Amino acid sequence: MRALSIAATGMSAQQTRVEVISNNLANMSTTGYNARRAEFADLHYQQATRPGTINATDGTVIPAGVQLGLGVRPTAVSMTIQQGSSRATGGDLDVAIEGGGYLEVTLPSGVSAYTRDGGLKRSGEGQIVTSDGYPVVPDITIPDDARSISINAAGEVYADFDDQIQPQLLGQFTLAGFPNAMGLEAIGSNLFLETPASGTPLTTAPGEDGLGTLRQGYLEESSVDPVKEITELIEAQRGYELNAKVISAADQILGATVQIR
Repeated sequence: MRALSIAATGMSAQQTRVEVISNNLANMSTTGYNARRAEFADLHYQQATRPGTINATDGTVIPAGVQLGLGVRPTAVSMTIQQGSSRATGGDLDVAIEGGGYLEVTLPSGVSAYTRDGGLKRSGEGQIVTSDGYPVVPDITIPDDARSISINAAGEVYADFDDQIQPQLLGQFTLAGFPNAMGLEAIGSNLFLETPASGTPLTTAPGEDGLGTLRQGYLEESSVDPVKEITELIEAQRGYELNAKVISAADQILGATVQIR
């Protein structure tokens, strides 16, 4: 009774889909989060009669054949590259990326990671870091006597001082772009790692080479659409229930077969 195993793969697939949807809904307030989507493909087929074989009785070519599918399998959980709306915060070190690109940060291991979370902070030494304390690349340090900080669309960071009329340039943010951003490896904390699938990053100033610009005092909100996620959740639930009914029907057929005398 292949229906039992086939329906079991269907239930497992719908369970995976529900898990992806639940993660999207859990991150609907996460800064810079992009929604994920579960993708599936059919499993192998049992070729009872191959299409195009010769009919042994009269020599004609069988046009379709008999191919029995064996279920479904997950192929990918892909990230939907879509910019979320910008939310005003008024923070001097809050920057939203308007367009493509990622901020580069340095992990404690020395490896570069990438993020669209522009909720930056200032460390005890004045260094600009992420909320987890990872320094942003390139290294920019704010002097203790700086009165205010301004960041323009090109990523240039200026500091105002009481004894100076003109603001002082402290440094410039850069953005990294990838040939295939969907191939980045998510490691949590709004961070991604470069992979062979993502390609080598192109690092340049904001607004150049097709990358986005920075907007001070704003943060990028999650791109999750709650209404769409709830709709897909209902579909996944119904799919799970239908596969469960197939298992129940197959069990009843097996029970009837066993009772035959």
